[in-house]
Amino acid sequence: MNEKQNQTQSHVMIVTIAVFIATFMTAIEGTIVSTAMPTIIGSLHGVSLMNWVFSIYLLMTAVSTPIYGKLADMIGRKPVFIFGLILFVIGSVLCSLSNSMFTLILSRVVQGLGSGAIQPLTFTIIADIFPLEKRAKVLGLNGSSWGIAAVIAPLLGGFIVEKLSWHWVFLINLPIGIITMILIWIFFKEEKREKSKVKIDYIGTTLLIFVLLPIMLALQFIGTSSAWLPIGLVALSVISVFIFIRFERKVSDPILPLSLFKNKTFVIQNVIALLIAGFLISFEAYIPTWMQGILGLSPSMGGFAVTPSSVVWIFGSFWAGTLLKKYAPNRVIYISLVFLAIANALLLFAHVGTPFIYFLALAAIAGMGFGLTITTTTVTAQTVVPAENVGVATSFNTLLRTIGQSLMVSVDGIILNTALANGAANNKNITVDMMNKLIDPQTANQLPAELMPKMRQILFSGLHNIYVAGAILLVIALLLNAFEIKNKNILTAHEQNG
Repeated sequence: MNEKQNQTQSHVMIVTIAVFIATFMTAIEGTIVSTAMPTIIGSLHGVSLMNWVFSIYLLMTAVSTPIYGKLADMIGRKPVFIFGLILFVIGSVLCSLSNSMFTLILSRVVQGLGSGAIQPLTFTIIADIFPLEKRAKVLGLNGSSWGIAAVIAPLLGGFIVEKLSWHWVFLINLPIGIITMILIWIFFKEEKREKSKVKIDYIGTTLLIFVLLPIMLALQFIGTSSAWLPIGLVALSVISVFIFIRFERKVSDPILPLSLFKNKTFVIQNVIALLIAGFLISFEAYIPTWMQGILGLSPSMGGFAVTPSSVVWIFGSFWAGTLLKKYAPNRVIYISLVFLAIANALLLFAHVGTPFIYFLALAAIAGMGFGLTITTTTVTAQTVVPAENVGVATSFNTLLRTIGQSLMVSVDGIILNTALANGAANNKNITVDMMNKLIDPQTANQLPAELMPKMRQILFSGLHNIYVAGAILLVIALLLNAFEIKNKNILTAHEQNG
């Protein structure tokens, strides 16, 4: 009996390591591609299509996430997870073989479809193999992969591009993906589902794509010359929502069970996850810009400015596990929002001359808030629904976080670009092109020294406005959390839902 128990524990450890590797592989993808992108553009000559290399990956991840979640509940985590890994690896190899920006973008479609399975199923598998009291800690460790990736990716990407070629930025996923597949195939054991019960809601799946894809595309086209395009896409998405809801009410096994939305805790916690994910991307994407453009630091130092948030995130996740044993999710969210509010207030009080160490301190505070919030909303989404819907619930949580990040990336871009354009328009000696050069320390040295203080002030005003928007997100999250008044801790909800 002891030998069997030790073997089971060993399997859990190996599967956990495999899950961490898969998470790290997808986490490092965005940053390492960003590092290699200037070289890729120089090789493939497609600067006008650069944004689509990133956005199409995000789009495909978002639209496929809920579909994979449903399939994982229907036919099992293992086959769906391995399928996602296979797609991701194939997409990576195709990216490495691309000879034009168009073929690279098409390859990123395949890669994104694979990522749509990997990201939510890492959370779902952790929920399957760990009891609730340990789950938050493991989720925190798994989430730290994103922080580690943020530190390692720029260094690794720079080394690969310099010593090998940009093709290897994608090709390194081949051995990593194969190793992960082997570990999952051999060591992850789960009960087999009866094939007769597998019914795929093809119409619901198609309608869901028509709900998600237009809204995600609309976010990408915000601020373009055509204002009607995003409006038309949003209208298409809204119409699709009504058709989707009407159809799913009549289906015996819907792709996204509408009964989940009758649970107020589930809905509120997921919307809070969306809002905080939006604040998170604003923090992680623009603090490095502040470090480089205003303080004149190197790109590596700019990346290290947010490193404390990734480290402290782990402790926030551990603490979330402890708090969820005692308090209802909304009370834990109140605690997390306090940390995030303090961090955002420190950003709003910062000025052009604020030193680097100041940002390290506020990043640590923010990390505690992120760890508490993301872990609490994820665990809650998994535990307040019936056991047969854990995969769908986890995927929906991941989907909303992706939408939150996509939305705020677009909004933040508009805010910053507006500030830079207005600043350039009000100062005849400053152009938008000069402002773009300011953000890169290598090109900032080419700018006139006498204009640098004014240009940094313009950039500061744009970044400051981004964190004003961040404060609005936190206020909305606080108001939403006030509507969740159930006084049950998460263990009680878990016991009720089996």
